Amino acid sequence: MQGHPPPQGPHPYNPAQVPPAKSHARSSEDTRRIVGIIFYSLFMLAGAVLVLLLFIVPAVTGTQGELEAMGIGAVCALPPLMIYLWIPWILDRYDPEPWWALALVLAWGGVAAIGFSGLINTIMGAIGTEVGGRNFGRFIGACLSAPLVEEFWKGLAIFAMFYFLKREFDGVVDGIIYATFVALGFAAIENIVYYARAWQDEGRQEGVLVATIVMRGILSPWGHPLYTSMTGIGFGLARERAGAWKWIGPIGGYLAAAFLHFVWNFAATISNMLVIVMLPLWILVVLTFLVIIVLLVRRKGRIIRENLKDEVLLGFMTPFELDMTTSAFGTFTATFKYGGSSGREFIRAAARLALSKWHTVRANKERKATVSAEWIVPLRQQLGQLREQVARSLGRPVEQPRAWVPRGK
Repeated sequence: MQGHPPPQGPHPYNPAQVPPAKSHARSSEDTRRIVGIIFYSLFMLAGAVLVLLLFIVPAVTGTQGELEAMGIGAVCALPPLMIYLWIPWILDRYDPEPWWALALVLAWGGVAAIGFSGLINTIMGAIGTEVGGRNFGRFIGACLSAPLVEEFWKGLAIFAMFYFLKREFDGVVDGIIYATFVALGFAAIENIVYYARAWQDEGRQEGVLVATIVMRGILSPWGHPLYTSMTGIGFGLARERAGAWKWIGPIGGYLAAAFLHFVWNFAATISNMLVIVMLPLWILVVLTFLVIIVLLVRRKGRIIRENLKDEVLLGFMTPFELDMTTSAFGTFTATFKYGGSSGREFIRAAARLALSKWHTVRANKERKATVSAEWIVPLRQQLGQLREQVARSLGRPVEQPRAWVPRGK
């Protein structure tokens, strides 16, 4: 380790300079989690009741054709969901979000967001029909209510991750990933309804169903994820930046999401031909957005690496562990060369340590307090514990980190 240059000046994360982790920080975090669980459970329960009343009960109590149509819709909509979920998962290479957090927002999109949005959109459409007739009611429901209401309820899942599970929400990339999962959950259930209507309302014409599947499931499956990602970006900016961004980011992101949603729904309401004309431009926008996500993920990787370099110098990580953590294929390396599940957990803890330091440095510059500072010492301790687990999994000692020692010492 003598070939490494020393850190410049007194290091803010030297163990001698960092106070022990505060017990009230853990208590505060646990309290937020408990409140979040209650919030989530109540809204999910209410959403499930609404889904039952709005979609399932009418299908079961209606004609046999209605239940059959819902079944066909599910068969057509759910299998592609597995493919679409894989794309954001594979893109999130550095500090990937835990599976349980992704499952929570996915379920929110398919239950709570669908249930509440369906109820409100139905009411608004009925009011519009009473006021101005069928076409006016359709316009109110699709072009005004749906963008505002659906993006609000999907955005609540992102807010919940941002506020109640701050440890799992670090910035723009995390906001996009959570937004994509909640939107895909929403879109999958919505597609079941659309496919069922296409099959039943058009007299079981396979051509109409196929056309609907092609349009919604193949040509434009990333509509909802694109809209809601604007809200995710807004909350991500609020997490990364201080000051007015704390409220400008989420509000601006939500308005951008609603606007994009409005543009697509307005085109579909005016004319299906207009949608076809817009489709090439829409696909280009989606592809551009995917490129932006890749660039943001690479930025996240660079942030993690820059904030872990001094961990090697301070003797908390080895150079191999640094390279493994900051590699796009680090999880594969950990699986086959560094203890399997213990190695993967080591990577996650190291990335969390880096991002906690990053948030702390930015907060210090703004002279703001941040709970991230209180996670640093526990995460370092966790790295040591996980290294011992890796050694037990491998059945042999592993390289131990050594602090940098100036020449001649």
